Amino acid sequence: MSPVDEIFSRFTAAGDERYIGEPVTVAQHMLQAAAFAQHDGAGDELIAAALLHDYGHLVTDLPEDSAERGIDTRHEELGFAFLERWFPAAVTEPIRLHVAAKRYLVAVDPAYREELSPASLLSLDLQGGPMSDEEIADFEALPHASAACRLRRWDDAGKDPEMTVRPLESYRGLLDSLVG
Repeated sequence: MSPVDEIFSRFTAAGDERYIGEPVTVAQHMLQAAAFAQHDGAGDELIAAALLHDYGHLVTDLPEDSAERGIDTRHEELGFAFLERWFPAAVTEPIRLHVAAKRYLVAVDPAYREELSPASLLSLDLQGGPMSDEEIADFEALPHASAACRLRRWDDAGKDPEMTVRPLESYRGLLDSLVG
């Protein structure tokens, strides 16, 4: 099975599950994030990162209500670990950093916290809360920090149950072109 076939298989198997306290499925959420990336003129790598940013939710055995149980699933690390063997850092690093980007944005932009959904606020606490000044400086020095912040904004926006998006299959060529 090709890497893209494996990814699509996971989408099919688990993508219809509700997205952790949100009014959309995991697949809807990920496809919406990719649509926002395309709309904003992102490059192929960042569109792929937006599409795959929550892949860790598709490969975990932890229950959907993990956050309510006080469990941080570390989905960003799970997704990164699965995807790094196939995709370049320009795809996988924003995925690995998108949770840190939330912590960063909450720390540097007071208005950002007000934009987060209740489910995202709950997971923020489990993920470490706002970054410290030292963590902010370390994050800003990372090569993919800016891309991770862009991805984070699309992640936050991708929770609309009425939004129409392109089907997953329409991303096959893009993903195939990035597999290394």
